[in-house]
Amino acid sequence: MSDQYSNEPLMEMFLFETSQLLEQLEQNILSSEKESGFSEDSINEIFRIMHTIKGSSAMMLFDNIAKLAHSIEDLFFFIRKEKPEQIDLTVLSDLVLEGVDFIKTEVEKIKGSSPADGNAENLVVTIKNLLTELKRMNAAPAAAFTPIPSGDYAYKALIHFEEGCEMENIRAYTIIHNLKELSKEIYYIPEDIIDSDESINVIRKNGFQIYLKTDRDYRKMHEFFMQTIFLKDMELLQLEDTEFAQYNKPEITPEENLTKLSIGKEVSQVEKPVRTDQLEKEPTTTNTTQSIISVGVVKLDKLMDLVGEMVIAEAMVIQNPDLKGLQLSNFTKAANQLNKITSEIQDIVMSIRMVPLSATFIKMHRIVRDMCKKLDKDVHLEIIGEETEVDKNIIEHISDPLMHLVRNSVDHGIENTQERLEKGKSKSGTITLEAKNAGSDVLIIVRDDGKGLNKEKILKKARENNLLFKNEEDMTDKEIYNLILLPGFSTKEKVTEFSGRGVGMDVVTKNIEAVGGTLSVDSVAEKGTVITLKIPLTLAIIDGMNIKVGKSRYTIPTISIKESFRPKETEIIYDPDGNEMIMVRGECYAIRRLHELYKLKTNITKFSEGIIIMVEQDEKTVCVFADELLGQQQVVVKALPHYIQSFKRIRGLAGCTLLGDGSISLILDVARMFNR
Repeated sequence: MSDQYSNEPLMEMFLFETSQLLEQLEQNILSSEKESGFSEDSINEIFRIMHTIKGSSAMMLFDNIAKLAHSIEDLFFFIRKEKPEQIDLTVLSDLVLEGVDFIKTEVEKIKGSSPADGNAENLVVTIKNLLTELKRMNAAPAAAFTPIPSGDYAYKALIHFEEGCEMENIRAYTIIHNLKELSKEIYYIPEDIIDSDESINVIRKNGFQIYLKTDRDYRKMHEFFMQTIFLKDMELLQLEDTEFAQYNKPEITPEENLTKLSIGKEVSQVEKPVRTDQLEKEPTTTNTTQSIISVGVVKLDKLMDLVGEMVIAEAMVIQNPDLKGLQLSNFTKAANQLNKITSEIQDIVMSIRMVPLSATFIKMHRIVRDMCKKLDKDVHLEIIGEETEVDKNIIEHISDPLMHLVRNSVDHGIENTQERLEKGKSKSGTITLEAKNAGSDVLIIVRDDGKGLNKEKILKKARENNLLFKNEEDMTDKEIYNLILLPGFSTKEKVTEFSGRGVGMDVVTKNIEAVGGTLSVDSVAEKGTVITLKIPLTLAIIDGMNIKVGKSRYTIPTISIKESFRPKETEIIYDPDGNEMIMVRGECYAIRRLHELYKLKTNITKFSEGIIIMVEQDEKTVCVFADELLGQQQVVVKALPHYIQSFKRIRGLAGCTLLGDGSISLILDVARMFNR
């Protein structure tokens, strides 16, 4: 979130709620397309969403967004009211989704502190033309129109917002702002809803009262107020002119500032109940307590940092060198209690930051839909395990890679309808997006039932670009398929807007590795392709084993360690290239000497004097040789400085951490150690 609006509650609320509403709207359109038509509920929801976005964006002076939202609102107002039979679902969906994309782009500009200066004039004209055409086709002889006299009805509305929704005064101001289009005379209690924080408490306690005159009948005004976001309950009463006259205040015009109205003391017993048969029964609102609140990501990040510092401080106290050799039973009890509480706080903070993958997964429906239309393919997206949770920061890193993988599956993997039928496959291709937990990692699997990868074509391309790392005959199918993850690799012969530029999969790999994850590819010809992402649940705090090499310290994530042992010199063997290997229970493993890898001085070079730690990642195993184990502890992962990250010769490091004695330990990136 940019500094420009990080401290402006009104802007924060606008951006958050607009983004939420756009996601709802997009899913509404996609669901309606699947059901081959818009239901009455979906039409009402689209109308409500556009009405809300129109009002809030106009209030924030984003006129281009407001104008576009208004045109879509008008279109669905007509559809809702007249229920035209002859309407092209595809054209309607395309127009609304184009509007969603425009507003999304403008919202991103605002978040990036740029002016929301997009021009939607052409789209607005297209929507208005569609509305005109629908009206023409739906035209029927009608009775002469008699205008309703202005100010024919007077009302009192009492609004109660949901508990915990926050910023009730700003929400109240939004209602008043939207009422300007319907009324020229409005009074409300509390009167100062913008400049006074006390107004929030008044609204929470007594509700927000509005008195107005309008030419709209009771049903229309009830409908207007029921569209309020975070509405808990609403009471709307029609008043007699004499009753409304008790509020003898100066008339308010839409151009005037509505935040400084003076209302005087409230007059009681002026309500006139409206007969229940005037309105269809509305669903009753429950009075359940709001149990969810919105918290800024910046605050959560700060909380996470503080918890990390607390873990380091705890380690510095408990592992203080001054305590070595001392028998302190009371201190040990207190330290254990502190450790228990610290661990619980960590778990709670972690769980707060965890968010389900559902929002990221659901976005893929839109990508599949758009690509199918442009490539003339028939593809069904199946989602499994979308309730699986990961750290919010990780979701931000994997959203783009996932998008690219799904695009690849539609473009490269799934054949067109004719091809599929000729191969005896079903007419519609299927892409499955699946997430599941695997220990402290999450597996995200993108699977398609397309034509699969072509081994010969991949090998030919790899040969041309000198990408082969060993003899072709010695490579397994999986190793061949994983060549597509290398930079500049693309077998796509035709360049489209989706692929064929020789970039993509390597960028996906880089993004996944940036969050400590790995990516692997497998395929069966004419059956399909499976791409598996393995990502950690969180990046912030890990369980690690600290080891020593010379005067340096390193930390290996405990989850990667299979075992540790001190070998005999006789157990060491050599491969034909002279590389050191060790035989363990009939299996041969490569040895990585850390002191050689990072050019460190140490007196322990004999295997019988040091320790071997067997580490595993993605079914690959390697043995790491170090001087000694220092012990296990939870460590806070800190990013390496940029100048070290950009120094390409130093590889296999995931970050660094601070140990209990104040020394720095480098965290080994086990996945990258295999690439050396």
